[in-house]
Amino acid sequence: MTEQFTFGGEIVWKPTIEYIEHANLTAFMHEHGIRDFDELMHRSTTDVAWFTDAVFKFLDIQFYEPYTKVVDLSGGIQFPKWCVDGKMNIVHNCVDKWTMDGGPQTTVHRQRSAVIFEGEEGNTRTLTYEELYKEVNKTANALRSLGLGKGDAIGIFMPMTPEIVIALLAIAKIGGIILPLFSGYGAGAIVSRMVDADAKALFAADGAFRRGKPVEMKSIADEAAEHIPTLKHMIVLKRTGQDVNMKAGRDHWLHDLTAPQPDSASTEITSAEDPLMIIYTSGTTGKPKGALHTHCGFPIKAAQDMAFGTDVHGWWSSSDSVSRPDVIYWMTDMGWMMGPWQVFGSLLLGATMFLYDGAPDFPTPGRLWELVEMHSINQMGVSPTLIRSLIPHGDEHFKKHDLSSLKCFASTGEPWNPDPWMWLFEKVGGSKRPIINYSGGTEISGGIVMGNPLMPLKPCAFSAPCPGMDADVVDENGKSIRNAVGELVIKAPWIGMTRGFWKDKQRYLDTYWSRWENVWVHGDFAAIDNDGLWYILGRSDDTIKIAGKRLGPAEVESILVRHEDIVEAAAIGVPHDVKGSELILFAVTRQGVERSDVLRQQLHEMVVSEMGKPLAPKAILFVSDLPKTRNAKVMRRMIRAAYLGLELGDTSSLVNPQAVEEVKQLKR
Repeated sequence: MTEQFTFGGEIVWKPTIEYIEHANLTAFMHEHGIRDFDELMHRSTTDVAWFTDAVFKFLDIQFYEPYTKVVDLSGGIQFPKWCVDGKMNIVHNCVDKWTMDGGPQTTVHRQRSAVIFEGEEGNTRTLTYEELYKEVNKTANALRSLGLGKGDAIGIFMPMTPEIVIALLAIAKIGGIILPLFSGYGAGAIVSRMVDADAKALFAADGAFRRGKPVEMKSIADEAAEHIPTLKHMIVLKRTGQDVNMKAGRDHWLHDLTAPQPDSASTEITSAEDPLMIIYTSGTTGKPKGALHTHCGFPIKAAQDMAFGTDVHGWWSSSDSVSRPDVIYWMTDMGWMMGPWQVFGSLLLGATMFLYDGAPDFPTPGRLWELVEMHSINQMGVSPTLIRSLIPHGDEHFKKHDLSSLKCFASTGEPWNPDPWMWLFEKVGGSKRPIINYSGGTEISGGIVMGNPLMPLKPCAFSAPCPGMDADVVDENGKSIRNAVGELVIKAPWIGMTRGFWKDKQRYLDTYWSRWENVWVHGDFAAIDNDGLWYILGRSDDTIKIAGKRLGPAEVESILVRHEDIVEAAAIGVPHDVKGSELILFAVTRQGVERSDVLRQQLHEMVVSEMGKPLAPKAILFVSDLPKTRNAKVMRRMIRAAYLGLELGDTSSLVNPQAVEEVKQLKR
């Protein structure tokens, strides 16, 4: 039965004439004679080829050889072929074209800021488009000098400094495959992803700064490297100056490798659908999934959403040749989708990205607002977790800073609660700046639903689907519903959709396309109210989100069962006031094993070593059994409900209901 959804919010923000007239969306609609947003949504979802072609032109995406057809669906909606016969390398559009000879206008573009960086320690650095172009070329030449080239997968395990942007672009420039890795991962998580992709090289760093102290990274990379048979080279950024071991023949300091290289380099001419990037995302079962993206896919969707949702303006959207492009800052890591999203989106638009490496509330809770003032940030992406953590520190921390540069806030990664949303909107934003909620995923290349500068907002809500996304909310029979909670689905292909899971076609089909014919089932519970605003209400599967980071239970459970004394394990997420969720693990021991604190500590250390401290469990609890169905499926939902003292629902499918009773005794 479909759960009824109660809407209590009223519209709190309406776009002003200035927002509407200035919006990229408005310019796009005027260009195509489209009257309003509803007409845009209808046309963009019923004529996918027209819309995709229009977006390419709006973003001035340049091809070495033009496509003969926008999309070929002869292989089914699950496996569209995009930009048929087209040849392009996304780095040409991100960097090269801004520096090509083109008269006085090009000279201005070259000198505009592409990257602005600040480190926790206070160091700052700015790269113009011309400087970025030269640094990317030098790094691309360095990679080629190591024998790396088209089709080679190269990992990136670095803090958020300008070098991580340069590395990402250099890999793409030589036709390699980018493999972004979360900077907080343990060795095991790095190994599983690098081995799956047959990676040949790894960009790493000696460490990073967190709360005034250097944190090691190189030793983690070294530990991982011993278990990656295809790894030939490790390229190391000197970030903190810590003493590290450098393995002869394998390890290279980044600055030593790039210093002698020329600052010009050819860009590999790739097919539009050649692999660009594999981003691994956790699911509820099995090993992490490698979402495959191409040159004409992920970056285009990123730039489209950045332009139409957060309304980022670059050189192309300004009539003043010397005006300053927008500065967008999304608090993220390159290992999560929003890292590459910010890089590709901002550069394709000719805008400026801001990077910060460090804790956003150190040395004071006002650091975030200080960054906004100092660097004149226009669009700022935050997480609900961060805002919840800042509220207890009071209002004085943002009131002492000039935030007038901000045009909007943005957020993704987890659902909002109304109180922190309203605090950010009313107090920090003065009830004038919208909060552009954004929800989709790694496999989407951005958003399914999003706010935009043309439509009103309610607390925690999304204005509408992103243009081009034929999204809906359906009941258990696949029928459209309103004012009730259902499954979030997509009914037409879009340019950013993953081209499948790396080396696992069937898993891709099973994950998204197996419930209803030719319908993508995303795995989120969602609702649409009577005013047409959208709400995302959490995962409809068991995926855990900790501070906005998705964690698949099976990935953590597999770590515990590697211990000789553990035979089964289950992972659940439970509510946390700041992080949204925290991780609780249940472990079944071998018969006769003492359930001691020593064993619990060993298991805790295994998880931290493999997954990293940010994903450390809050508690590890020992049980005699895990509740299972007749087909041996562990019922994590029931474990969670029992632990939290919630209604269990139908337990008739369990073969061992006594296991639920044991969990109830452990409830907090």
